[in-house]
Amino acid sequence: MCQSPLHDFLHGLPKCEHHVHLEGCLTPELIFHLASRNDIALPNPADNPAYASIAALTARYEHFTSLDDFLAFYFEGMAVLRTEQDFTDLAWSYFQKAHADGVHHAEVFFDPQVHQSRGVAYATIVDGFSAGCKRAETELGLSTRLILCFVRHLPVSSAKEVYEEFLAHKHFESGVVHGLGWSSTEVGPPKDMFRELYASAAQKGVPLTAHAGEEGDPTYISTALELGATRIDHGIRLVEDPELMQRVAREGILLTVCPLSNVRLRCVKSVEEVPIRKFLEAGVKFSINSDDPAYFGGYILDNYCAVQEAHQLSILEWRIIAENSVQQSWIPDERKAELLERIESHVKQHMVAAEA
Repeated sequence: MCQSPLHDFLHGLPKCEHHVHLEGCLTPELIFHLASRNDIALPNPADNPAYASIAALTARYEHFTSLDDFLAFYFEGMAVLRTEQDFTDLAWSYFQKAHADGVHHAEVFFDPQVHQSRGVAYATIVDGFSAGCKRAETELGLSTRLILCFVRHLPVSSAKEVYEEFLAHKHFESGVVHGLGWSSTEVGPPKDMFRELYASAAQKGVPLTAHAGEEGDPTYISTALELGATRIDHGIRLVEDPELMQRVAREGILLTVCPLSNVRLRCVKSVEEVPIRKFLEAGVKFSINSDDPAYFGGYILDNYCAVQEAHQLSILEWRIIAENSVQQSWIPDERKAELLERIESHVKQHMVAAEA
């Protein structure tokens, strides 16, 4: 728990999470549990000491040297996910933690290509995650959205195959999958590798987002916008291009910022370097998110607390962040109004208490 006087306020502040990978919620405990349940051999500790125990794997997660170093563990961990129930259990474990942290709406990523390359059927993945979402909505009162991510370290042909399955299952029309994104290795593959797929999805009215401006320079952001993305995941290097930052602010494009992830992956040395105040001053809309919380040592409340300790925001500044998070969510206006009312009530309660 952070030591900020605003901790209780931050805990109770109604939150929307827009940038969390369900596979990134696969804790070492769950990895070992599912490996046992599915009779899957984890890497030999003689070759990779991190897999000697839950404690050893947890400790290794504290020392990623780069995005690609993290991704090697991220994709290795996914190997334990085989059945529909595995995917449901993973989603449910995240939603329970998110609910405890004050999340009222969650838009969550998943990476079907990686699972399909292991022989897991597309329907198994989506049906499992969708069941977890439905349970969260029924039992916890969260609203949820699934976002299918293409991964940049695999060939475009692989992404095209999963996109065709997405269309064949009519998952957008039925409301099972609510948007598309891309993730994984940023620097290296062509910036516009999903141009054709994004053009097709945009024509069908599918909301689009993209990981950009985490390790890559601002041209990765401008390319994503050119391809039709209306939201940018990470985007912290936007501050290096003042003209582009003005455009992002003017067009109301949401950045889904992940402070603890940025530190763990050495994009910045500390949360103080994450340009929170610069974005606020420039009118750039952003939300605070956890990214891959099982790997980066913190869920969404941990990220809120880290931002507060680093930047000392006021209640009114947090109100702006919370309200922008709601306004830029992919939910109906009625749900937005409901969440905005909850934020207003929470802020008023704490403003009165502060004045007393």
